[in-house]
Formats: sequence, structure tokens, C-alpha cells
Amino acid sequence: MMFPIGVIAVYVALVAWLVLLVLGIRSRRYGWAIGFGIALMLVLNVRYLVEGAPAGIAFFIGIYDVLNNLGLAPGVQVAGMTGCVDGQCSVWGERFAMHTSWGVAFYERFVADAPLRSLLLYGHLFFNSLVFVLMHVQMLRTGSGPHRRAHKVLGRVNFLFLTLSVGCAVWLASEHGAVPQYGGRLAEFGFYSMAAFVYGTAIMGVFAIRSGDRLQHRIWMWRFVGTMWGSFWLFRVMLFVLDPLLRDHEAVALLICIWFSAPLGMLIAEIIRRRIDASERMPVVATNGNRQGHGIAGAG
Repeated sequence: MMFPIGVIAVYVALVAWLVLLVLGIRSRRYGWAIGFGIALMLVLNVRYLVEGAPAGIAFFIGIYDVLNNLGLAPGVQVAGMTGCVDGQCSVWGERFAMHTSWGVAFYERFVADAPLRSLLLYGHLFFNSLVFVLMHVQMLRTGSGPHRRAHKVLGRVNFLFLTLSVGCAVWLASEHGAVPQYGGRLAEFGFYSMAAFVYGTAIMGVFAIRSGDRLQHRIWMWRFVGTMWGSFWLFRVMLFVLDPLLRDHEAVALLICIWFSAPLGMLIAEIIRRRIDASERMPVVATNGNRQGHGIAGAG
């Protein structure tokens, strides 16, 4: 069997992204790293929409298979890993006999005849991808100056997309209590928590701009962007690291990522924002709209 070129390409892309991130930290310019992360997110999400959920999931599981099987002797059973029929749940096929148990469950739930479940997944991926891109457009073209009206309209559109994305995600999460490989009820309520962080920060940004407080709007939109990066990229990176380390314990790595990726993303965004504010000597106390801020996804 040949190596899956797509998975190898993802590994190469992750290394290239890490290099861009290191260079960005050294130069304090993150444009290339952010753009690369957005592009890679789109590539991963579009696979689901183009190839269908089963093929997209098999590719996703294949990304984790290499590290999860590292050092695992043939025939050894571990609590957090299991097999699937003819290796169909992974693009590696039968090269790896064992796959993470949450991944196998993920694949089997969408191979089954569940059109509504697949539709919800596609809806979430489609609208979440739009929000991810448009929130950065909002950040670059702020609500001050010549882009004020466009920023306001785009914010309302993006908030609608976010509502649809989170709605699909919450509906999907409502089924996770019956999936022990995910962590059962802990996974279900963990995803509710993730949705609350993402949607809640966006709501707070909307309330702020509605009350005319541009400073608080900017602060909450930074936090919202952090939850979006956390729930997508930090979730996947954490899982990439934790899954092999905790493969003896079913669902533990996944539950950690579900519960902590969004708040950690928000915390990182808050730290970055405060450092930017400190470097630019911005006022700390809100002035109820006297200072022009950087809105991202709110509806003003």
C-alpha cells in the first residue's frame, strides 16, 4: 500500500506553519502564520464537503494514526484504541490495525444511514468556515474610517453564519451522550460548553457595540476570535499531542480537548490583545465608545 499523500502533505504543512509561527514571533508579524492557518483550515473542511463525510473522517483519522500507533506492538490492546472493518475508517487502510476509539466511532456514525446527521455536519463545517474567514476580514477592515458601514453589514451577516454554525454543532452534540467512545455525557456537555464560549463571547461583543461601547466590543471580539481558533486549531493540536500519550484511557484526551480548547484559545487571545494594547500604550479604562476599536464579528 502506498502512503496517503494527503496526510503526508498535512504533516509537511504543519511543519511549514510552525516555521512561519516562529518567524512571526521573532519579527512580531503574524500575517503569514494566520493566513496559512486559515488556508489549511479551509483545505481540511472542504474535503468533507467535496468527498463526503466518511472519506473526510477517514482522512482526519489518518492524520492521528501515525502517532497513535507509535511504539504500539502488534496485537496489543489498549483501552483508547480499537479496530475497524478492513481498515476502512482510515486512509491508511490495513497498514494500521488500531485506531483511536473516538475516531472509529466518528466514522461509523456517519457511514450509517443518517442523512440528517450528515447534513448537520456539512452545515456546521460550511458556516464555521465562512465565519473563520470573515472574522479576519472584520479585524483587518475595522469599524472606523471608510469601512464603517461595510463592517457593520458584514458583522450582521457573519453573526447569522455563526448562529447557524453553532446551532448545527449543538444539535450534533445532543447525540454524543449516547457515544461512550466520545466520553458520553461529559462529551455532550463539553461541546455545549465550547458552544457557549464561542457564541457567548460573540453575543457580548454585539451587546457592547449596541450600547455604543467600541472598546468593550473590540475586547469581546478578540476573545471571540480566540475561542474560534481554540475550538478548531487548538483542539486539533492538543489532540495530536495528547491522544498518543493517553491512549491507555478511552476518551480522556478527547474530553480534555473538548472542555479546554475554547477557553484556552480565549485566554491566549486575551494575552495577545493586552500585549498589543500595552505596546501601543492604549488606555485600560473603557471610555464608552470614545476610542475607535477593532470589531471582528459583531453586529453593530
